[in-house]
Amino acid sequence: MKKPSLRTYRIAALFLLGALLFTYPVLALFNVHAMVLGVPVLYVYLFAAWAAVIVLAAVVIDGRG
Repeated sequence: MKKPSLRTYRIAALFLLGALLFTYPVLALFNVHAMVLGVPVLYVYLFAAWAAVIVLAAVVIDGRG
């Protein structure tokens, strides 16, 4: 049986990070009545976390990381 590559471990870790970022306890931290440039904090967090997961996935898949 072939040993999994480092890329495989990084993809699995990225999945776990994404799952952690979008679970209820973490989302509840950002569910406050505040605004960032007129946008609710929760929406800013969701957009930033999703963008970070996409960028990290691109780096891992591209092979630069």
